[in-house]
Amino acid sequence: MRVLHFLEHKNFRFEKDLMMSFTIQSLIPVPWFVVVVVLAVVVIASGDDSPEPAMFPAMFVFGDSLVDNGNNNRLNSLARSNYLPYGIDFDGGQPTGRFSNGKTIVDFIGELIGLPDIPAYIETVDGGVDILRGVNYASAAGGILEETGRHLGERFSMRRQVENFEKTLMEISRGIESVKEYMAKSLVVVSLGNNDYINNYLKPSLFLTSSIYDPPSFADLLLSNFTSHLLELYGKGFRKFVLAGVGPLGCIPDQLAARAVPPGECVEEVNEMAQLFNDRLKSLVDRLNSDNITARDAVFVYGNTYGAAVDILTNPFAYGFEVTDRGCCGVGRNRGEITCLPLAVPCAFRDRHVFWDAFHPTQAFNLIIALRAFNGSKSDCYPINLSQLSRL
Repeated sequence: MRVLHFLEHKNFRFEKDLMMSFTIQSLIPVPWFVVVVVLAVVVIASGDDSPEPAMFPAMFVFGDSLVDNGNNNRLNSLARSNYLPYGIDFDGGQPTGRFSNGKTIVDFIGELIGLPDIPAYIETVDGGVDILRGVNYASAAGGILEETGRHLGERFSMRRQVENFEKTLMEISRGIESVKEYMAKSLVVVSLGNNDYINNYLKPSLFLTSSIYDPPSFADLLLSNFTSHLLELYGKGFRKFVLAGVGPLGCIPDQLAARAVPPGECVEEVNEMAQLFNDRLKSLVDRLNSDNITARDAVFVYGNTYGAAVDILTNPFAYGFEVTDRGCCGVGRNRGEITCLPLAVPCAFRDRHVFWDAFHPTQAFNLIIALRAFNGSKSDCYPINLSQLSRL
């Protein structure tokens, strides 16, 4: 499986019997090699060379630049990454529109569950692209709220992403007999909310939201809109959802640079805002899993990206990281005042950095988050992880 190429690049060696003795819980806190061992268990330990059937028939992704795989490439937007050094460590070393040096979290999740690369929605509009294994609708600068990210140009908001899926569904219906069963078994990953803070609420010179809403009220507004769009997807037939929380935005290089935070610290005020949203999102998961709204025939999972990221930032050496407070590619304080520019020279040891640019993590970080989502404990994925979800 392709994820092994990343491991081979890191020059790790291990024995199968040793691999089988580890579980994902070993990740906290242990050296980086244990993470690699765990991944190897997942992708190799099945024994033979024949391909395993995918754990889900398809994966559909709704989100922002953390999981965008090229949708903004054809949009009139400042939020684009289809230039080097973005993609420098991706297959072939070419930019694809992913906001990282390599793969995103959903790229790794797709490999872990046995799916091929899924296309960006924008690549499917002209036809001739396989959409039956899933589609990625994520858009850099997009948010839950319609106005989020408008200063950066065109982007697909959550509402637009749902509308784009409706167009895909029309095509899927022509190619599959049992659409209801296909939809019910497919995986939906939703990762939105980050831009509603960093490209809306935290930019008072451009947006009025912070003068209208206090942080708890703003979190309520986001969850209200988020829930409406989520239930639209449920109404289309999806039944297996993973809802990723907002990360510790007060720790990204952009915020550290803007607020001149002392070394080793984060902007706690911003992190508290993220936690307000996440607390409500987790409560939403509980409610949807027990509510008559969804007739109790669906499963919603909360992905605790905040907790996982804080753990990595608090214990970086246990995961093989050495740099946690500046981007690998960027300009200015924390290499976060101006994000990665075309043909910029990035840092040499990218897998030792948590952050790739002013806003986004490296693929080394993304791999760990994907692993914890796939086979982690309830503190990582609540109430069950992706492996468990696939068996329902």
